[in-house]
Amino acid sequence: MKKKFIVPVVLSSVMLVGTIPVSNVFAQPDNSSLVSSVQASKEWNEKANVPVFVKERFAEKFSSSTPSNALNYLKKNQGKTGINNPEKSLKVKNVQKDELGMTHVRFNQAVNGVNVEGADIIVHFSKDNEVVSVNGRINQTIDDAVVDTTASLSSDAALKVALSSVNAPEELTYEPTSELVILPFEGENRTAYKVNVNFMGDEPGNWFVFVDANSGEVIDEYNGLMHADEMKTQKGVGKGVHGDHRELHITQVKEPNSGTKFALADYSHENLGGIVTYDAKNDNTSSNDTVYVGNSAAFIGDYDRAAVDAHYNSEKVYDYFLNEHGRNSLDGNGMAIISKVHYGTNYNNASWNGRWMTYGDGDGIFMTSLSAGLDVAAHEMTHGVITHSANLVYRNQSGALNESFADIFGVLVDDADWEMGEDIMAPAAKADGVTRLRSLSNPNSVIVSNEQRRAYSTNGGVYPDHMDEFYYMPTSVDGGGVHVNSSITNHAAYLIGQEIGREKLGKIYYRALTVYLTSNSDFSDARQAIVQSAVDLYGEGSAEVAAVHSGFDSVGIY
Repeated sequence: MKKKFIVPVVLSSVMLVGTIPVSNVFAQPDNSSLVSSVQASKEWNEKANVPVFVKERFAEKFSSSTPSNALNYLKKNQGKTGINNPEKSLKVKNVQKDELGMTHVRFNQAVNGVNVEGADIIVHFSKDNEVVSVNGRINQTIDDAVVDTTASLSSDAALKVALSSVNAPEELTYEPTSELVILPFEGENRTAYKVNVNFMGDEPGNWFVFVDANSGEVIDEYNGLMHADEMKTQKGVGKGVHGDHRELHITQVKEPNSGTKFALADYSHENLGGIVTYDAKNDNTSSNDTVYVGNSAAFIGDYDRAAVDAHYNSEKVYDYFLNEHGRNSLDGNGMAIISKVHYGTNYNNASWNGRWMTYGDGDGIFMTSLSAGLDVAAHEMTHGVITHSANLVYRNQSGALNESFADIFGVLVDDADWEMGEDIMAPAAKADGVTRLRSLSNPNSVIVSNEQRRAYSTNGGVYPDHMDEFYYMPTSVDGGGVHVNSSITNHAAYLIGQEIGREKLGKIYYRALTVYLTSNSDFSDARQAIVQSAVDLYGEGSAEVAAVHSGFDSVGIY
């Protein structure tokens, strides 16, 4: 039998995540008295996270597509939606108008102005001001219980608790944020500070920590790290990791006592804050990072190669989202696109930390420099798009969708095949037959690298391509399977793409991500969102809608 070469990492929003220490997650307590309490908790949790999807066969028309008219519709149709007292319980988050002329009003559920975590509702108007659908998730337990939204703990005190809880170093990549929220957790709606702490180092993190606003207890937490005076942009050249000749947009800079130099900084795109590549200098900090600068307009040295590919690939991904979807950068509003290369030592990892992309150099055995992969860059940058749209929570099925959408747009941008990571595998891995990290076309052909994750498999330890093979994991392992279970929805996208082509697939999935999905959407919600997006774009009864139904049926998502 051929030896299996197990790559000890998997593509993720921490693009690659190493082995997690084994904990006592296999014990099955023999206590039948727990059954009733578990069932009660399940029922409560279901009420605390109720999916809403209302599609109007006969649309209700208004004079305008405004938040007030959206609330009027919801108030009139409480029986259809299950949303009680919408004018009191919903707070406008944003209003978007799309290329079809539709308007989408997004609400947060709130109590006394405090947002309920994971509860979002979107009302969709046609171009003729008709409400055609409503979707999202709502917490129905709020009406049944009194929620005290007062906080005796200060946000500064909550921050200190959060920093201690995640062992944050002194140096943070940006100022932590804190928001008072209502957190549904284990049978209670608790008022808590949602604290976001971000740092690099040996174990980088983009942590979300929920601190009880009165007791100071850490209720829950998860790592959402998705593992010169005058400047003139001009053309430059470079050599990539695999020797490819790259044409680059660079900038002349004048440094004191050094004369003119050239930076990997591209300011050639209108209404964009720039595409800028930094050198992280392999030191595990961010304070020492500097814009990547060379002595000439030709970046052809060995150390330059990772930076050349990161800079080049970032522009390619930017161009894709702009040209295919009319999206100006990751946030849609022209935010600067920042990449950092040479992170860590022999680091088999790449990540989106909520602000920028980071690429390790690889160890030369399993992986080469991770910036070499266009699909890797697209994967990480799509996490940025997700952060600024559906903001899918990075756990369980919503987290698997987060990973899946990143993979799908990875292969749409790098359209040579339906594989992820084929350009970052090092010679030793390739020699042993490990030529990619994941496959959308044939998930079962790739072994799940992490031994602890394989322990939950029912299919021999390979990536699943059907819900029959779903890996049921606790959130302590792979965030509940975000990397592994993403391959099920990946395969659905591949099957749909085979029927309708990549361009239409991209348009449908982009619309679903930016118009319909909400933070706690699961696989079933994703199917509904993607079907509705196909209907919006191509019409009821179209071949595109049929292809979406068929693709999800084929992987057991009904």
